[in-house]
Amino acid sequence: MDSLSYKTISSNAATVNKEWVVIDATNEVLGRLASQVAKILRGKNKPSFTPHVDCGDYVVVINADKVRLTGKKMTDKVYVRHTGYPGGQRFATPADYLQKRPTFVLEKAVRGMLPKNRLGDAIFRNLKVYAGAEHPHTAQTPRQIKLNEIK
Repeated sequence: MDSLSYKTISSNAATVNKEWVVIDATNEVLGRLASQVAKILRGKNKPSFTPHVDCGDYVVVINADKVRLTGKKMTDKVYVRHTGYPGGQRFATPADYLQKRPTFVLEKAVRGMLPKNRLGDAIFRNLKVYAGAEHPHTAQTPRQIKLNEIK
């Protein structure tokens, strides 16, 4: 036999099959939820995964304000940012952000698990996070999944 009996299939933007998925974040641990969401966004749960292509699904996360953190992270974990001015370092805890911007905590956790390049930016745009149970993406007929169903 002179040739291989199979060919390696590499996905591209035209051949990728993207779906919409809804995940309920009620009482889910932040890091475990974020890693599963990042895996779906990246497409690593599909057999056709290609590292240099956005082949993941669109993910809608509802009830992001009901996510939980283990241990004393709600008060002891600190998010640091800088305003750009001298002495402009600002500190905030997850409890502060869950009051002001409930979606920030989950978005930041997922963003940190994606590639730090243009592909990561494009993949992050496929994530939609909402604090309540309602979302405006019902027209896309998203599939509801539970975290323990993800492989």
